[in-house]
Amino acid sequence: MKCKGENNPALTTPPKPRYDFIITARGTRCPACKSDSAEIYMADIVAQAIQGFDYIIVGAGSAGCVLAGRLSEDPNLRVAVLEAGGPDDAPEISMPVAFPQLFKTKYDWDFATEPEQSLGKRRVYLPRGRTLGGSSAMNAMIYIRGNPIDFDGWVDEGAPGWSYREILPHFIRSEGNERGDRRYHGRSGPLAVQDGRSMHPLVDHLIEAAVSSGYRLNPDFNGALQLGVGRFQLTQRNGVRCSAASGYLHPVRERTNLKVFTDTLVLRLLFEGRQATGVSIERHGRTETLFAEREIILAAGAYGSPQILMLSGIGPADELGPFGIPVVVDLPVGTNLQDHPLLPMSYLTDAKSLSGAVSPEDVALFKQGRGPLTSNIAEAGVFLSTRGHESVPDCQFEMAPAMYFNEGLSAPSDHAFTMTTTLLKPTSRGRVTLRSARPDAKPRIHHNYLATTQDRATFIASVRLAMDILAQPNLSKFQRAPFSVPASDAEPDIVAFIEQQMGTNYHPTCTCAMGRVVDSDLRVFGTEGLRVIDASVMPSIVRGNTNAAVIAIAEKAIDILRGNAPVEAPHQTQAPTGKRISD
Repeated sequence: MKCKGENNPALTTPPKPRYDFIITARGTRCPACKSDSAEIYMADIVAQAIQGFDYIIVGAGSAGCVLAGRLSEDPNLRVAVLEAGGPDDAPEISMPVAFPQLFKTKYDWDFATEPEQSLGKRRVYLPRGRTLGGSSAMNAMIYIRGNPIDFDGWVDEGAPGWSYREILPHFIRSEGNERGDRRYHGRSGPLAVQDGRSMHPLVDHLIEAAVSSGYRLNPDFNGALQLGVGRFQLTQRNGVRCSAASGYLHPVRERTNLKVFTDTLVLRLLFEGRQATGVSIERHGRTETLFAEREIILAAGAYGSPQILMLSGIGPADELGPFGIPVVVDLPVGTNLQDHPLLPMSYLTDAKSLSGAVSPEDVALFKQGRGPLTSNIAEAGVFLSTRGHESVPDCQFEMAPAMYFNEGLSAPSDHAFTMTTTLLKPTSRGRVTLRSARPDAKPRIHHNYLATTQDRATFIASVRLAMDILAQPNLSKFQRAPFSVPASDAEPDIVAFIEQQMGTNYHPTCTCAMGRVVDSDLRVFGTEGLRVIDASVMPSIVRGNTNAAVIAIAEKAIDILRGNAPVEAPHQTQAPTGKRISD
């Protein structure tokens, strides 16, 4: 049987060696003869589509939204961004206090660790955003950059060009802050940053207790010094969440050179030799193949990017072989996984907490950009050194006017307040590996929390210091009863409490690290036309919440992609203050 369109040059001329974009056609009609026969034109051939792309960005999370928004500023570049989830249309995304309600929904990848040896072989729940904006659409909105020594350390770990002075201009460029020293802060960037609008009085009492324990007030953790106690600045605009999608993507969705694909699962990357040429995807029940003229950029996060690389033949050769995946490049993809473990401690109180903050009065306040519904829950915190260092913290406390337990999966049942402790610079290392060769299978995630003696000792010391704050006299009148705290400050009781209650602060990083998997320009070693730009490229985790650093990484990557000369901030002085008065 012959196809009636076989003499149509547009359909029979062999395709060019490189397409910007093609779609594998299965089960659709021949455009010339309208035949439904699967034995002719539609049988395993391809047809060129109307649109083409220069850059394909895999993942519309924090980094992906920055890349899409910035690259499409050039009207001559055709940019596609692929997101596995759907639109960020849940009302719980915009309303800050409601973000835990997104856990284990369609907006969440809903990962979990393999059994953790230091936690009694318990699995830890790992929420990650699966929607436009990624995890910036469901995080606690805390704007923390890390410590200058983190970025200077990256240079020593194989990432020249990423020192604090070299990345600070990109933090400033991203930031639309309502206040702050202009040496450290920006006012006109796409990412809105502001002081919290909730200002819950229970948090004031927790801050007072920390001051009584010897911590100095710090009005700006991202300024001249990081140590001390104070309220966090948040990625909000008028009390509403400002995700990376809100700041970078939605304002430019009408650009004709930007195409956003949602509900799109990446199956694997395509190569001609070691040249990355395309992406095989599945959406709306159909397999399609997209080709990029310039580059493919992975921005799928510290779990997603290594999984896609390994499914595509880039990873440890001895681990890919058993899955029948041909090796393109043998690299330590998925290793070096780092995260911030988190331990909450809560007391019941007779004071009003965030529990039940849904009254008509609260809703009216939210519409005015203030009140309890604007709360990010963890409204304030402490950066401290358990070893008495004057400017570099090893732990972080977060203070919340609410009950927090069961990894945030249980709704508060009573009024309570919580303080969490986080290990900022863990020495334990985990890894991400494949579970199967199916792209829709969740990867195996081995965080290996608290595997080293140093991590355990530091974490136990931080718990004791947090218990000291919670024992301050000014808090006693607000404590009805302990809800979830160690039985005592004895090491066996603290260790038992950690095994039962510790979870994650949601900061996975470092699985495609600079110096190990990518170079300092974020190009995957041994390949062409392929970069990774997200939290996975950090050589080591920063001392603080990671979202701000991921956005700055993407901003700096834009300069790299454009070939702009590196910029440096003027020399900054990191004041040696903020330590405990008693140290």
